[in-house]
Amino acid sequence: MKLFAAYAELLDNNRQSWIDYDRGISIILVTYRHAFEMMVNTGLKFNAYPLLEYMNVFLFGFRMPLFFITSGIFVSSTLEKKGFKSYNCSRFKTILYPMFIWGFLQISLQVAFAEHTNFSHKAFDFIWLIVDPRRTGQFWYLHTLFFVGMLYAFLKIKFKLNTGRQVGIGLLMYVSLAIIRQQKIYLGFAMDTLQYYVFFALGDLISGTIRNQEYKNIFSSLLLLMVLFPLFCLVQYNFATINIQHQSNYFIEHQMPLFFMAIALVGCAISINIAFILGKFNLMEFLRIVGYHSIHIYCMQIILMAALRTMLLRLAIPIPIPVLFSMLILTGILLPILVHNLLTKLNCWWLFLPKKGTPSIVNAVLTKEAPIEKRS
Repeated sequence: MKLFAAYAELLDNNRQSWIDYDRGISIILVTYRHAFEMMVNTGLKFNAYPLLEYMNVFLFGFRMPLFFITSGIFVSSTLEKKGFKSYNCSRFKTILYPMFIWGFLQISLQVAFAEHTNFSHKAFDFIWLIVDPRRTGQFWYLHTLFFVGMLYAFLKIKFKLNTGRQVGIGLLMYVSLAIIRQQKIYLGFAMDTLQYYVFFALGDLISGTIRNQEYKNIFSSLLLLMVLFPLFCLVQYNFATINIQHQSNYFIEHQMPLFFMAIALVGCAISINIAFILGKFNLMEFLRIVGYHSIHIYCMQIILMAALRTMLLRLAIPIPIPVLFSMLILTGILLPILVHNLLTKLNCWWLFLPKKGTPSIVNAVLTKEAPIEKRS
C-alpha cells in the first residue's frame, strides 16, 4: 500500500489522476477479453461457467472507443505545447516503436513455438504489422492510434480544421465504413482508422470541459453514476443479447453501427465517471499503476499469458477453469509491469523507447530516483 501511495504522490505532480484510473479500467477489460479468447482457442469449454462467457460479450463494446476518446482529450494541448513535428515524433517513440519491437518479438515466438500456440504465423507475417496489423493480433490498436492521431494533427495544423469539423469528418468516415462493410469490401488497416477517428475527435471535443477543474465535481458525482448505471446495463444487456443470438461478438459493431456508437458512448461515459470518483476519494490506487503501464501491459500480456498457459498445459496440472482464467488475467496485468521495470533496471530501455529515458515511476518510488518524463 505504501508503494501505491508513493506512486500516486509522484503522478499527482504530472497528470490528472482520473486518466490513469480510466486506462487501468480499460486495460483490465482488454485483459479479460484476451485471457478468455486464449482459453477458448486452446479448446477449453466454458459451458459450466456461463457467467464468464456472458461477461466477455457484455463488456466488449466500449473498451477500444474509450482508449481513443481518452487519447483525443490531450491532442490539442500536446500540439500547442510541442508542435506538429514533435507531436508525431513523440507518438512514434511511445506508440509505434514499442508496437514494432513487441510485435516482432511476439510473431517470432509464435513462429518458433508454433506447435504450442494458437497461431500459425510464418516469417512473411512480419509485414502485416505495417499493412494489416489485425492479422497479428492485438497490435492493430497501437497502429491505428498512431495513424489516427497523425491524420488528426495534420488536418488540424495544416488545414486549420476546428474540432467541430473534425468530428464531422469522423462521422463521415464512420458512415463510410458502414457502407464499405455492407459491400463486403476489406481495406486493411484503413478500416480501423475509419471507425475510430470519430472517437478520437470526440475526445478533443470534450477536452476543454473534462479537464476544467470547475466541472470536476460533476464528473465525479455519485448522482451521475446512479443515472448512467441503469442506462449502461440496459444498452450492454441488449448488446450482449443480440451478439449472442447471432453468435458473433462483432455483429452489432459491423451490422448496427449507430447502436454500437450509442453503446460505446454510454460505456465511455460511465467509465470516465467511475475514474473521476476513484480519483476523488483515492480509492483502489493500484489501478493507477495499471493505467500508467497500460501500453506495456498491452504489448507484453499475450506473450506472458501464453507462456503461463503453455507451461501449465504441459505440466498437465488439473486446474479448474475459473482458477486458470484468474491466473491468466493476473499474469496479463501484473507481470508486464514487473517485467517492464526489471528490463528498465537492467538497461534494456530499447525494448520500450528508441532513446534512453529516465527511470519509471515504480522504480523511482523504490529507488527514490527522479521519475520518468511526463506523459499526456
